[in-house]
This record gives sequence, C-alpha cells and structure tokens, in this order.
Amino acid sequence: MKNIRNFCIIAHIDHGKSTLSDRLLELTKTVEMRKMKEQLLDQMDLERERGITIKMQPVRMEYHAESTKSKVPNSKQIQNSNDQNTKQAGNRYILNLIDTPGHVDFGYEVSRSLAAVEGAVLLVDATKGVQAQTLANLYQAVEHNLEIIPVVNKIDLPNADTAKTKKEIIHILGCGEKDILEVSGKTGAGVSELLEKIVEKIPPPGGEGKKPLRALIFDSKYDTYKGVLAYVRIVDGEIEAGQKIYLLVGKKESDVIEVGHFVPDLKKTGKLSAGEIGYIATGLKSVEDCKVGDTVTTRESGANETRMEANKVDALPGYKEVRPMVYASFYPVEGDDYNFMRDALDKLKLNDAAFAFEPESSLALGRGFRCGFLGLLHLEIIQSRLEREFNISPTITTPGVVYEIKLTNQDERVKIYSPSEFPDPSIISEIYEPFVGLEIISPSAYLGPIMDVMRNTRAAYRDTEYIDGERMILKFDCPLMDVITNLHDDIKGATKGYASINYEVKDYRPYDLVKLDILVAEEKMDAFSRIVPKERAYSEGKRVVEKLKESIPRQNFQIAIQAAIGGKVIARETIQAFRKDVTSKLYGGDVTRKRKLLEKQKKGKKKMKNIGRVTIPSEAFLSVLKK
Repeated sequence: MKNIRNFCIIAHIDHGKSTLSDRLLELTKTVEMRKMKEQLLDQMDLERERGITIKMQPVRMEYHAESTKSKVPNSKQIQNSNDQNTKQAGNRYILNLIDTPGHVDFGYEVSRSLAAVEGAVLLVDATKGVQAQTLANLYQAVEHNLEIIPVVNKIDLPNADTAKTKKEIIHILGCGEKDILEVSGKTGAGVSELLEKIVEKIPPPGGEGKKPLRALIFDSKYDTYKGVLAYVRIVDGEIEAGQKIYLLVGKKESDVIEVGHFVPDLKKTGKLSAGEIGYIATGLKSVEDCKVGDTVTTRESGANETRMEANKVDALPGYKEVRPMVYASFYPVEGDDYNFMRDALDKLKLNDAAFAFEPESSLALGRGFRCGFLGLLHLEIIQSRLEREFNISPTITTPGVVYEIKLTNQDERVKIYSPSEFPDPSIISEIYEPFVGLEIISPSAYLGPIMDVMRNTRAAYRDTEYIDGERMILKFDCPLMDVITNLHDDIKGATKGYASINYEVKDYRPYDLVKLDILVAEEKMDAFSRIVPKERAYSEGKRVVEKLKESIPRQNFQIAIQAAIGGKVIARETIQAFRKDVTSKLYGGDVTRKRKLLEKQKKGKKKMKNIGRVTIPSEAFLSVLKK
C-alpha cells in the first residue's frame, strides 16, 4: 500500500488533461503503442467529436522510478507508515489516475473524483493562464485537503507565456516558482519529471487491510451481463469475487461476480485491497440499488442485525446531493415509446449521477419526463446520447429553472418546476427566482465589452479583483435564468474566446415574473410556455413567434402563431397557406366561372383550418431553445 499513489488531473476545459493522460499512459507502458490513440481515456464518441471530457475515467498505471529521490518518502509518508522499512519500499509504484472533465456543467464529476484520491495535478494552459474552472476546481481540492502539484502545460506552443502563467499560479496557490513544473502533453516534454514529482509529493493512501471492508462508490456503470459495475476506492479491508457485499445506505445485499482494475479497459483480478481503486461487478439490476456515494462492506460487517457492536462498520462520508440547475421535459414522439424511453433514461442516470428525471404528462404532448440538468451543455449531451445509444429523438420543452411562489393563502413557498405548474396570477403573493454568484475571468482589455454584455442581463455588479496587471476577476449577482440561456456564448464572443465563467447558486430573490404562453393555430403549446420577467415579455414573445414562423412548414391553410400573457395576445406572426391555382384549367369564358372556383377553394380552406392540426417538427423545438 505504501507504493500506491492515487491522484487526479484538474483543469479548466481544453487545458490539455486528456492529452497529458495519453503521455502518462505511454510513458508507463500501460497501453501498447499499437492501441494508442488521441484522447484514449475519453471513451464516448461524443467526447472525441466535441473535444471535451464528459465522464471521469480512472486508469491504473505501473511506474518504475529510476530517480533515487522517488525512493525517499516525504514526511507525510513517514507519518502514515507503521513500517520501519518504508525507505526500502522499492521503486515500483502503482499510480491510480482519474481524468476529470473541465466544463462547469460537469463539476460534480470532479468533486467525486477528488474524494477518492490523495493528490491532484493542477494543470494550467501556458497560452491562456488561470481561468474560472481552474479556480473552482482548485478550491474543491483544497477543501478535500489534497496535495496539489501545479503544472504549466502546452509550453511547446509559440504563443506560450510560461513566466506569466507561473506568476498567476503563485498568486492563487501561494507556492514557490520552483514547485511549478513545465510540461507539454503533446510532445511529452517534462512528463517523466511530473511522474517523479507525483511519487515524491503525493502521500500513499491511509487505511488498514486487516479492518472490515469499507469502500466508497465514486462512480458506476451498467453492464448487461454483470449488472451494475461500482467504481470504488477501497478505504479499509479487501474484497474478492464470490464474497457477499452489503450497501450501507441502499441497504442491499449482493454477491460479488468479479473485481478488477482499469487499464483503462476492465481487467479482472483476484482481489482489491486497501488503498486501491477498481471496480466491483455487483450483479445488481436496479439503478436505484447502487448509488454514487454509498459505502460497500461485507455482509457480516454491515447487514447482520445481531452482530456485535465491535464489528459495526460506519458509513463513509458520501457526497452532497447534487441539485439540478436547469429543468426541461422530454416527450417521446410516439406514445408507444414511453416505456423504452424510461429504460433509456434509467441507464443514463446510472452513468450520470447529476442527471435526474421523473414522469409527467401534458395535454398537448402526452406522457413524458421532467428532467433535471446542471446546464444547457449537460442537456445537449443527454439528448445526443439518447439519439446515439438508444435511437430516441425526443420532443424537448423550453429549459427553465426552479422558481418559488408564495401564495396569498399560504405562508410557505411552493416550488414550480415548469410553466405548466404556474398558478393563477390572482392567488400569487410573490415570485422568487434563483440568483447565482457569477465570476468572469478575462484579460483587462475586455472590461468594456463584458460590461456591455452584462448590461443586457439583470446582473448586479459586485466587485473586480486583479490577478495581475493584465487579468481580472469580475463578480456579479445574476439570475440563474440569464446565465443558462446564452451568457456563456455572448461573453466568449465579446472577449474573442479569452474569458471564462464560473457560477454557484446563492439564494432566491423576489422578482416580477409572468407566464408567457405560445399558441399555434389557436392551440396552446405547453412545450413553448416559459416564465419571463414582465419587462421582457414582449421582446421574448416576439422572438419566439418569429423563430416558429421560420421553423414550422407551410400548410394548406393559414396558421396563426401568438404569444400571450393570460388572455392578452402581445405578439403574432402568420404563416400563409399554400395557394393552388385552381383557375389554371380555365382558358376563357365568363369571369363568374373563375370566381365560383375561387369561392369553392376559400370554403375548403376555412373547413381545413377548423379540422387541420399543425405538426411541429423537432427542429422547431430546438431552434427556440437557444437565442
């Protein structure tokens, strides 16, 4: 156990985590060269196409240290060791790496990986410097009391400013310049020094192999043949195939089918011991039975009600329950696909602890599911995975946040998850919406353009902090709805891609909001309803009806698209009908013959308008989602 090092790589999005992981795998010869490919740890095609990491991915590497420095344990190792022979522990090390996402929407993946390791490599792009998620992930790592190894990446690029990036790291971390390593994930420069540093600085895991089993589930995946695969960090004891396990929180028993490591594919092994990271094939079939954050123990230690108190095992501290930030409803196009879609969402939820859903129904769209996400990118990823992995193209309602409403006849606030739950305005005393603490890190030269963008939101300016002479952190209080709609793209556009954003929900604040309904052919469409600030109702209604006019195909009858608040229409667009030339076969004669045919056509269109239904394509729903 003294030769084990558990660590993760944390960084802002696109700072080179996956590329550096590739070099570590090559240098430790974990993967054969003929099997190597770029972003090897990004298992999904979606991750490769978008160039981002969505799911954390653990991998076990064996490293044979050549430097004599690596054989000398640091003070933390000596304190953790009960064995006087630690200094002669040898130069073969087991390195358990967890590659993490960098986007703000997947911050929950990062928090789970930090709880399973003792150290973190803080990676900063030499061309971009410290950015928002660099700080957010660093704060999380400090809270978990991890050993931080600061690293400047992409030093091979011609526009890399290594000296400036080091100053920024020293400013936020308070370390010395000699403690910061310089590497290039692309060329491999400095990677061997990083491996030496990991072995030298990161302490070995604590825990005791002779104690009863305690293992923390930090992720999970569904396998058709083996049931739920629990990704675990063994804290105490050991586990072998064939043993009976018990989940302390879920209160479920199961037989262990298989245990093993990630290399990065699943590799079966005899047992997992204290300090190791691996997987347990539980055989459980229900997604609710094996939750992330649960503690695995043996049946003798956890499940026996008559056991002695001395053998009682306490649950490990799990994770704080993640709260979805954005809600949208998914409806199957065909009603018969409801059960199939529910099974698909179940499997996605098992693989993504931050995703939540529950059944709901709508008069216009039938039975569907209200789904919770951490942001719009998270929504797009779930939608793409449904289409790719399960061949389901759902109808998606307008994303919204959770509002709290105080009614005139109640003292307590009621949570509203979708506009369809919005009560009659006459019984509403006050409406509250979530506000976030927003941080924007940007070069100082873009202060003006950022302020122009923020003026179009309802944000309140709080503070400006300068990292150095050229970079700043702008702080705002902003409604969450304004952040999730289009703020990220607007800020990136205003700063030519140099700014980065991070936010955290603070509280609920009262605001004058109204429900905006959209009617197509005089039929209310729940999927397009939204809750908007009263002062923006007209502009938002006009935008939506104009978008729908472009997206809905013309019919043989005229279609009216209206935006309304209550019974008052505030915006309207009309899709004109196709007009067949019914007089084309006439080649002379009295004009009354022509008029007779046109009147007949007019009556037919009027009848069709009354009985005809407008089919709205899925592209129309997607076009309205984004501004």
